[in-house]
Amino acid sequence: MKNKLRITYIIIFILLLAAEIFIGAFVDDSFIRPYMGDVLAVMLICASLRIFFTEKPKLLPLYTTLFAVAVEVLQYFDFVKLLGLEGNKIISIALGRTFDVKDIICYVAGGIIFFAAEQIRRKGNDR
Repeated sequence: MKNKLRITYIIIFILLLAAEIFIGAFVDDSFIRPYMGDVLAVMLICASLRIFFTEKPKLLPLYTTLFAVAVEVLQYFDFVKLLGLEGNKIISIALGRTFDVKDIICYVAGGIIFFAAEQIRRKGNDR
């Protein structure tokens, strides 16, 4: 059962990663790229962690969302500049440089969607 669950989350991870790459490479709009990308980012992290943690970590979406929010709050303080890494493009992209409350809302939405999907999957397995 664990291996089947891991395979499921590997597939979900690959699909979410493909969606994120597609959005990053080909979508340049004012809704999907900035908002849906953030929603999917939290779901992508959750799926990647579920590959390794198969023992029903119910609070994983919460922890992942809190992590994403913490990174966003660090952006408010321009954490990359405080570290002296503003010249490092990869770090700047990974940690971000622009704080936005709307990003936090998207992270919460992604966590809620992943949590809800997990609950639906669990109820389906209980039948």
